[in-house]
Amino acid sequence: MNPRALLFLLPTLALAHPDHGTQPGKDIHEAVRTGNGAWQYEAVPHWGELPDGKNLGPTHGGVIIDAKTGLIYVSTDAAHGILVYQPDGKLAKSIAPECQGFHAMAVREEGGQTVIYGAQLAGPKPLRVCKLDTEGKLLLEISKATAGEVQGGWKGLTAVTVAPDGAIFCSMGYGAQFIHKFDAAGKHIKTFGGKGGGDGQTNCSHGMAIDTRFGEPRLLVCDRENRRLVHFDLEGKWIGVHATNLRRPCTVSILGDACAVAELEARVTVLDKNGAPVAFLGDNPDKKQWAKFPIPLEQMKLGIFTSPHGLSFDKDGNLYVQDWNASGRVTKLKKL
Repeated sequence: MNPRALLFLLPTLALAHPDHGTQPGKDIHEAVRTGNGAWQYEAVPHWGELPDGKNLGPTHGGVIIDAKTGLIYVSTDAAHGILVYQPDGKLAKSIAPECQGFHAMAVREEGGQTVIYGAQLAGPKPLRVCKLDTEGKLLLEISKATAGEVQGGWKGLTAVTVAPDGAIFCSMGYGAQFIHKFDAAGKHIKTFGGKGGGDGQTNCSHGMAIDTRFGEPRLLVCDRENRRLVHFDLEGKWIGVHATNLRRPCTVSILGDACAVAELEARVTVLDKNGAPVAFLGDNPDKKQWAKFPIPLEQMKLGIFTSPHGLSFDKDGNLYVQDWNASGRVTKLKKL
């Protein structure tokens, strides 16, 4: 048996949830622990809650962190657009209401300035890739209107990431599964991928990241419905499968040699450089809650996920995880 698969069959190795019995609700004030080994965390109570008991609004997006300021950016499907938090969970501001519906985001520094890239799936101006400054000012748009038609059409835009040279990649994970490469100015360069389960194919290319752990940068793709992570080079050439037996991976975040995966079926998994699992975080024992959108917040338990969709490491290894949820939820996992 493949040793990676064996690890997935040994949940007692990695599931450490001594507080599964904790009841949800506003009375929770103590952190809940999750994880194992070098990857133990505490879920911080009430992190990211809005003033006056307001909901975040539907969360079907991503989380990124500005390395320069430590601020956390959370995209939503609500009219306020992107919520910006301090590390302690206090809301700093909201930006870019016209970018409501960013399904995924990426962040990088360009010329000493932090910039945000978003894949806009819903909202007032859907199906475009946007480049913003940290105040929400639009710096670049890539869409059918600006770049022309692409193979498979502008349908189901789910992911965006940016290579070290500024090349921009986006994926139509809810559409024809093609991945498109643009130059830094938004000119279309090439298209690759396509729907399937074989080499060079994906079935819901849901999230992407640039992976620099193997020398030459690679494109790491969440192949959600094939339940795997796959690698392409930056010219679109297939490299291979990186990890399998995942619970519908949505997004990845890389820190050092580790990779955290937001799995829609109610878990976050940390993988090592070889793609083998080393920790499971927030695993939900109630399968009725897996990958469910309308679960009321009062039925969700601290430190237990229902539908992880977006996530990001910060520089200290803390994780910020966004559940796909009608009312909106973001959890801070503080690394121990």
